[in-house]
Amino acid sequence: MLDNLSFFLAFAAGLLSFLSPCVLPLIPSYLCFISGISLSTLSREPQEDAGKSPRAGYNRYLIARTLCFILGFSAVFIFLSMLLATTFSFMGDVAQYIKGAAGIIIIILGLNIIFDFLAFLNYEKRFHLSKRPRGIAGAFLAGAAFGAGWTPCVGPILGSILLLAGQSGKTGTAVLYLGAYSMGLGLPFLGAALFFNHFLKYVLSLGPLLPRIRQISGMLLIVIGTLILTRRFQSLNILIIKGQYHFIQWAEAGTPLVRLLLAGILLLAALLLPLIRLLQKKPVRCMRIILPSGLFGVLSILQFTGSLDCAGLLARWLLYLQNL
Repeated sequence: MLDNLSFFLAFAAGLLSFLSPCVLPLIPSYLCFISGISLSTLSREPQEDAGKSPRAGYNRYLIARTLCFILGFSAVFIFLSMLLATTFSFMGDVAQYIKGAAGIIIIILGLNIIFDFLAFLNYEKRFHLSKRPRGIAGAFLAGAAFGAGWTPCVGPILGSILLLAGQSGKTGTAVLYLGAYSMGLGLPFLGAALFFNHFLKYVLSLGPLLPRIRQISGMLLIVIGTLILTRRFQSLNILIIKGQYHFIQWAEAGTPLVRLLLAGILLLAALLLPLIRLLQKKPVRCMRIILPSGLFGVLSILQFTGSLDCAGLLARWLLYLQNL
């Protein structure tokens, strides 16, 4: 059975790694490096006549190389998780003591992210390649090099997830955890390549929030380490699984209350963005508001009429995760 709590924590850790102060501001540079396309070319606004601009071709080229780059660092992370999990599995009873030590190490790493007291972990040494990668294989190798020479401020997060995966003692489980971590890191990477212009604007707007994101990352590691050290991690996961079973039973009942409650939640989601824009005294008639609000509105109508069963879909997804 898959440890759902660890899986989602690993995914969240990947997202926080992407948002770390020494990764997020460098994403445009990484994308330009692996694609071999200049920043001015990638950030150029597309012309109305697509035939007059090579921008579409650049986008396809960038996305293909970004996917290979993501696969490269994912392969390194997953290999490390397999190596660590196999090592733990051979240790037998000794691994129980190592799990306690892993909890202490994760707590220290989390405190270091917040208070920055371990100088050797914060030495700004990055892995650099002297030449641009050539072709798809080059992008994959660049991703592998990126994973092997990870920046120090993200190292504590990655190291903590590796310890969390390794202390499970199961190679398959460790692979799933580092796969989730890689997904949390890789999906925003891919999104940055898909929407490069918008991403450049949001990088600047997120600048003041980066110290707070760093603190959240540290607090997450402290919580994980404390749960492992006090042997409450598995107990918490069992509690979550019990809650999932209760939800599955509730969803499978298929009562009118289930249908109306989910329809109401979707309706609130549809109204939330326009309401926020109105409170900010900003125009509501823009595609960024109309599209998501319209989507949630349609889902709410389908749920209300019984054409869509959101609770049932979520219940089946949870059952699938539990059976992994």
